[in-house]
Amino acid sequence: MTPIEVDLLIEARWVIPVEPDNTTLEHHSVAIRDGKIVEVLPTSDARTRFSARETAQLPNHILIPGLVNLHCHAAMTLMRGLADDLPLMRWLQEAIWPTEARHVSPAFVRDGSLLAGAEMLRGGITTCNDMYFFPEATAEAFDRLGLRAVLGITVLEFPSQYAADADDYLHKGLAAHDAWRDHPYIRFALAPHAPYTVSNRTFERVGALADELDLPIHIHVHETATEISDSLREHGQRPIARLDALGLLGPNLIGVHAVHLDNEDIQRLALHGCAVAHCPTSNMKLASGAAPIPALLERGITVGLGSDGAASNNRLDLFREMHQASLLAKLSSSDASSVPAHHALHMATLAGARALGLDAQIGSLLPGKAADICAIQMDEADELPCFDPVSHLVYVLGRRSVSDVWVAGEARVAGGKLLQITNTELLSTVRLWQNKFRQ
Repeated sequence: MTPIEVDLLIEARWVIPVEPDNTTLEHHSVAIRDGKIVEVLPTSDARTRFSARETAQLPNHILIPGLVNLHCHAAMTLMRGLADDLPLMRWLQEAIWPTEARHVSPAFVRDGSLLAGAEMLRGGITTCNDMYFFPEATAEAFDRLGLRAVLGITVLEFPSQYAADADDYLHKGLAAHDAWRDHPYIRFALAPHAPYTVSNRTFERVGALADELDLPIHIHVHETATEISDSLREHGQRPIARLDALGLLGPNLIGVHAVHLDNEDIQRLALHGCAVAHCPTSNMKLASGAAPIPALLERGITVGLGSDGAASNNRLDLFREMHQASLLAKLSSSDASSVPAHHALHMATLAGARALGLDAQIGSLLPGKAADICAIQMDEADELPCFDPVSHLVYVLGRRSVSDVWVAGEARVAGGKLLQITNTELLSTVRLWQNKFRQ
């Protein structure tokens, strides 16, 4: 039989396809052609079945789908460590919002997004769901790096360096959406910031636009207890009930944080098929609380993982989020079996893709899907022995173990090094903005 020609054959010690669930394939390979997965099969068979233009031999590696960061503020990476050890509203009002008022610009967003995108790719993240000002600048940065992204059309009622009011935010965001409409990796979402910063009128318009353009809705919701009490006082409803009354809840809604939920809130999210972006490290660092993830999963709600911004988390690291999500679920539920390692990996890959409506394209290693792939090297003594590679991914290894990353079959990281931008350029950019902040 004549071998089938492919562009790339990746041979690995283990392949974790995520679909089917709880599957670990040993000594398997992934064949790739035209940016898509052709087949996942034993390496011994792959060597006779395929003729590859390029072969990547990874004998001590775990191969997984590229990670999906379901909630991020990429440009805020330039404010990493600017204000720590503060609760959410003090952190926003005393540090973040004043800094943004002085410095946010297209250049700020482009440079911050370059820094963030580089960090994410180096850590195995191939898709980012972002929410920030000047989304066209983020698109430029992510396009240069080759990172897949869904960019939020951010909406607020109050003015910023980016827009004057809610209508202006929507006008500018929709213009960016139209300008990048045909890009293979860049998509958009409607991103009303939060119930406490967006009016009923604007929410209704966002809902209509999401239906008209078939876009996800990406929104912070139920992040703090104060948010709930303020909503009850001002609107006579909890925020999720208010969104329900306004017609915002649905399969295209991604509720970020969703920490303070009662049974009725969870019932509404489940009834409407909403998804949740769980950001455990940011929630813990800002003392916002622990989201009831076991209860959400029990009701069949899709829960993906997000890093939030590096200004509140300090790292855009989904390996840490997998680790924290699993441990926090066990602690908060007093159930050691809650969010086992395989499910934590599912949250960081396929669940995030499903929340974005991209699960037919990414999130697992199946034939026909885009070859968004992350390879993790495991050959150091302090990483061994390994009895279960998925357990190691969540409880032992970290992003520094990522060796290679591909997006649609194109290399983005090789041998631990970024291919699209130099560390020297990134360091120069960081120092420039740090000096501006100090001035």
